[in-house]
Amino acid sequence: MPLTGPRWISSDEVYAKLSFRGGARAISESLRHGLDPSADPARSIVDVSWGQLLIMPSEFARYVGVKIASVSPDNPTRGLQRIQGLYLLLDAVTLSPLAQLDGVALTTLRTAAVSAAAAEALAPAHVEHLVVFGSGPQAWGHAVALRAVRPVDRVTIVGRDPHRAAALADKLDDGDCTATAGSAAAVAEADLVVCATTARSPVFEQAVRDDALLIAVGSHEPDARELPGDVVARAQVVVEDEGTALREAGDVAIPVSERRLDPASLLSLRSVVRGDVAVDRSRLRVFKSVGMAWEDLVIASAIYEA
Repeated sequence: MPLTGPRWISSDEVYAKLSFRGGARAISESLRHGLDPSADPARSIVDVSWGQLLIMPSEFARYVGVKIASVSPDNPTRGLQRIQGLYLLLDAVTLSPLAQLDGVALTTLRTAAVSAAAAEALAPAHVEHLVVFGSGPQAWGHAVALRAVRPVDRVTIVGRDPHRAAALADKLDDGDCTATAGSAAAVAEADLVVCATTARSPVFEQAVRDDALLIAVGSHEPDARELPGDVVARAQVVVEDEGTALREAGDVAIPVSERRLDPASLLSLRSVVRGDVAVDRSRLRVFKSVGMAWEDLVIASAIYEA
């Protein structure tokens, strides 16, 4: 009998089969129906000569999956993506490979979908001003995903490269929403802020609104952060999983080490989505994501079943 390999799902197919809104719905539904992020195996990070390899396995319901991603900081100077990867989806019972997915598209979709799921619980009902730090795939994905779950009047893109920031703003600008490139000063009037950068220190110093939602997704290392410590210290902080955030999220771990943030005050996304805890909309809110393997599995299986 001839052998057949697992089905290949390309980047274009990933986006065609599942929208950002559909991805957010899949994330929320999985959390409501029993998925426990704390059960995820810890991410394995292997240092190699020119970067890192990330190995991220997970299991839920009828599927098992693993993502192997590479992080090469110098790749943009070579005209290549900083993060590349592949995802392997398997049947949970037989462990037979079912599909391989483009890892870059999957990561872009799932990260923004998780943020959108968090925004559905934490963001204002109507966003007047969305500020996005970054001009790469995650900045684009978040601008699109957040507009899929909330009406947004205008978007400001803040990037180190003004040409890339302006190009992304042009791409996002349409009849329903105005998008422009700007500076970090824009956070002062924003009611929704996304940090999707490779920065290792805070990307802004300006004061932010007391009723704003800040989403930080750029780092998964305990000594790197995008948000100022004083901002995190006065916020209601939501994370994918408390233990993972304390281990991997500098935006959380650094303020905790400085005794500015009580680790017992952290709320899990699961508890927020399930309605187990109340969201305090009168104060600043922060959602910090490091990217977990269960998220890849939920989105990959939704794409496979589409």
